[in-house]
Amino acid sequence: MNLNDLTLFAQAVESGGFAPAARRFSVPKSTLSKRVAALEASLGVRLIERNSRSFRLTDTGHDFYQHARAALVEVESAQQVVQSRLAEPSGTVRLTAAVPVVQFQLAPHLPALARTWPRLQLQLHASDRFVDLVQEGFDIALRSHFAPLPDSGLVQRTLMVEPVVLVAAPAYLREHGTPRQPADLAAHHGLLTAVDATRWTLSKDKADTLQTIEPQPRLVANESVALLHAATAGLGIVCLPATICQHHLARGELVRVLPRWTAGSVTTTALVPHRRSLLPSVRAVLDFLSVQLG
Repeated sequence: MNLNDLTLFAQAVESGGFAPAARRFSVPKSTLSKRVAALEASLGVRLIERNSRSFRLTDTGHDFYQHARAALVEVESAQQVVQSRLAEPSGTVRLTAAVPVVQFQLAPHLPALARTWPRLQLQLHASDRFVDLVQEGFDIALRSHFAPLPDSGLVQRTLMVEPVVLVAAPAYLREHGTPRQPADLAAHHGLLTAVDATRWTLSKDKADTLQTIEPQPRLVANESVALLHAATAGLGIVCLPATICQHHLARGELVRVLPRWTAGSVTTTALVPHRRSLLPSVRAVLDFLSVQLG
């Protein structure tokens, strides 16, 4: 059944005829008449007895109108539900991210997100393993990466790009001296992310000139918090994304080493299944994180 035909039928009944309905709703009278006739044909029954001087519902037409009116009210209610959700996002949004992303990027902003949209229920899953969003029912995954992500069929939205900076504890620099140029790092203790990741490639002020330096390995850890604690303890110099060490820098527990130089950059991207990206609740979370992280 065509919902538009049902609407035109109800309008004609409520207006007392095709002519007054046409004037009231700015619809050609011929259109009203044809669509109601099509509705009657689809039902196989006469709903309205009409001629040049009268417009009267049949008994079947009267019963049909009562149900049609109720159906249209339900349609209007459904539209209002959608509009209210567009006005204030609600429902459950499931997020997943690696542990460092949760600790240093998401966690500081989740309370504000919850207060901004009180009708949203946020469910956060922290995991360093690969998570299949579609199979495991997640709405958003946050991934930090150095190289572009492969095309996975998911909607990708870049939230932030941050530099990887060199930092060390003031006590370490007092004991071992402060590097003045990249070549000086070869004489310093390096806190590394992997046994085979012994070299740092540095660039200055976003210039194309690169310098590769190999510090003296002091400690190897593939976990950011462990490297952060090792640096604050004065074991050596470490390369970390800016957000991971920003609070320690603000408190003076770490200082920038060669502040005009960086060891590349790391990008944080939100991945969303296509069918979920249209939901107002998911869009609200993405927009919030874009502002806060960006």
